[in-house]
Amino acid sequence: MDKLKFPSFFKCRVKEKVTASSENFHVGENDENQDRGNWSKKSDYLLSMVGYAVGLGNVWRFPYLTYNNGGGAFLIPYAIMLALAGLPLFFLECSLGQFASLGPVSVWRILPLFQGVGITMVLISIFVTIYYNVIIGYSLYYMFASFQSELPWKNCSSWSDSNCSRTPIVTHCNVSIHGTEMQVNMSWVHANNFTCINGSEVYQPGQLPSEQYWNKVALQRSSGMDETGEIVWYLALCLLLAWIIVGAALFKGIKSSGKVVYFTALFPYVVLLILLIRGATLEGASKGISYYIGAQSNFTKLSEAEVWKDAATQIFYSLSVAWGGLVALSSYNKFNNNCFSDAIVVCLTNCLTSVFAGFAIFSILGHMAHISGQEVSQVVKSGFDLAFIAYPEALAQLPGGPFWSILFFFMLLTLGLDSQFASIETITTTIQDLFPKVMKKMRIPITLGCCLVLFLLGLVCVTQAGIYWVNLIDHFCAGWGILIAAILEIIGIIWIYAILIWSLVKFQRPTYGEISYPDWGVALGWCMIIFCIIWIPIVAIIKIVQAEGNIFQRIVSCCKPAPNWGPYLEQHRGERYKNMVEPKKEIDHEIPTISGSRKPE
Repeated sequence: MDKLKFPSFFKCRVKEKVTASSENFHVGENDENQDRGNWSKKSDYLLSMVGYAVGLGNVWRFPYLTYNNGGGAFLIPYAIMLALAGLPLFFLECSLGQFASLGPVSVWRILPLFQGVGITMVLISIFVTIYYNVIIGYSLYYMFASFQSELPWKNCSSWSDSNCSRTPIVTHCNVSIHGTEMQVNMSWVHANNFTCINGSEVYQPGQLPSEQYWNKVALQRSSGMDETGEIVWYLALCLLLAWIIVGAALFKGIKSSGKVVYFTALFPYVVLLILLIRGATLEGASKGISYYIGAQSNFTKLSEAEVWKDAATQIFYSLSVAWGGLVALSSYNKFNNNCFSDAIVVCLTNCLTSVFAGFAIFSILGHMAHISGQEVSQVVKSGFDLAFIAYPEALAQLPGGPFWSILFFFMLLTLGLDSQFASIETITTTIQDLFPKVMKKMRIPITLGCCLVLFLLGLVCVTQAGIYWVNLIDHFCAGWGILIAAILEIIGIIWIYAILIWSLVKFQRPTYGEISYPDWGVALGWCMIIFCIIWIPIVAIIKIVQAEGNIFQRIVSCCKPAPNWGPYLEQHRGERYKNMVEPKKEIDHEIPTISGSRKPE
């Protein structure tokens, strides 16, 4: 059979020791792999993995899904999915990347028929990267807005309307008119200088100042996805700053990002602990905690398909499996690194962080429900509201609110950045595997070019309809996309497939609060998913067409590892891989394609 031609596989195996040069500054002199480089320290890798897995989703996505899916009852399918799907798949991706020292696309030489799965993972990462940095931009905006003597969302102001109130609004009450008790509205009471009879007041929940500030000031939110409006210039500037920070941290690849994560991965835990302690002292906090893990948990939710789908996708989302990032980061490990223990440490750290953050967020939700006269389940309408309404509202009540607000949103910034670092590294690692010589000489311009393109694509997310786009990408790409990719990556766990079919049958169109998406918006979301996963059958067909023999022989050959599959470095191959095809250095200059055929030398 012709040798399958993967440009990313044709790298020179230099026998003698190669020293790092100015053209290859991401490779150290002591690195085991002198072509691609290795992590400088084991701690760099572990903190990068923790930072990648522990992100904004632990603070706003997990708590939102928890209370939206029955409170503490949601922890049952969450734990089951962690044990049966999340941890095995996490370990699988880490071991694959480390074993072959290849990124998420090239690593599929293990099964060429499924190389399209790798392309799907990278495309999903690109879509998520676009909107994820928008959320980081929101955090930057709120952090800058906090540099005031009083937080701008602490009280209702000129930007608010009559529904703005931190306490329930009295709409009607009973008054005594000539000895007769009558119910009248409050405007009449005030206009005629009457006094309400005690206990006769009729209340309606008000909108918190932080909620109106989020919608009216920060987002300048339009009425729906159809009304795009203008680009919100200050959000666009914050988005640009976020991309500048990401580009600056990644200009040397893992050699620079591996140092930044020492701060970005550890700092959030300090702030979460402070917020948990403060949240536990707020009035009504016990009500929120009770809804989280107590008597108000709704175990009947466990019979709904959507709950189990949400648990599976949250595990994949939170652990960042099926996105390609785990393969990319692990590909820079040394061959004999113990990735099994790494997988256990990172998975447990991530999931415990989610539960820990849940206590902090639900204590604040309980306080918000107490002061607004609502139930805990009615306090917020989406996950984004937790980060940009619930927390800001609680921070506004603290002594020295601006200081705590700056600290909190700086924490969100660090939570998002280290996850973003890994996502961009996934893209650049894929480019490195496809164009090794070009990437070696032009890492900085290519990395910055990726950031620029993604920034331009993200501008639609900072228009007045931007939040609808952010929510749309999150709903489809960060949910359905990764679930489909994970299913194809770990076919052995059959019951995940059943969850997919069940949830597809029960599919409901996404909403933002009470606003439903138009048909074209839902269609666009499905188009995003189709664009990501269509490469799986396309590449499979290409592989089958390029193979030799009858149709059965072609399919069988494509289901076998490629001739050049195995450990990247020759000294690690052992008996099993000693005869693997050795790619030649001079092939690097050929024009890369997804695949092709070439007669063996």
